[in-house]
Amino acid sequence: MQPIRTEISDTRFRDVLGHYCSGVAVITAIDGGEPVGFACQSFQALSLEPPMVTFAAARTSTTWPRIQGAGRFAANVLAEGQDALCRQFAVSGGDKFAGVDWRAGRTGSPLLTGALAWVDCEITDVLEGGDHVIVVGRVADLAADGRTGPLLFFRGRFGVLADGAC
Repeated sequence: MQPIRTEISDTRFRDVLGHYCSGVAVITAIDGGEPVGFACQSFQALSLEPPMVTFAAARTSTTWPRIQGAGRFAANVLAEGQDALCRQFAVSGGDKFAGVDWRAGRTGSPLLTGALAWVDCEITDVLEGGDHVIVVGRVADLAADGRTGPLLFFRGRFGVLADGAC
């Protein structure tokens, strides 16, 4: 079967998919004794048995190879009010952990203080996905703090749930 030919511009793609509201996570790991991480809105559950999650990392990311080398990661789901923290982890270069409180999880990956939830994982697969790679992780440990709502991303901006719950 021949692939369907498409002529979809990057702008149109971003505009249309921007209408899908997502949560925001910071993917973290330890590389050479140093904490590393990046902001990610493509984090999700994959499997209950065994418990697995997935996220996508841009091939151009300089942080992703360091996380891949660590072989493990934590996905820190950001809470409402943590948009500045997200922006700090969204930039390239610099010390993304400057002023950030964290503790090591079961795998050693950084768990960010104040995150709404965290999922600590070992990398099991890395799959091809166009200009990204799709990372699959088996869950080693996880926890949630239901004290507040999630930080959301919609149409290029951060937001929160109106009443803190669905």
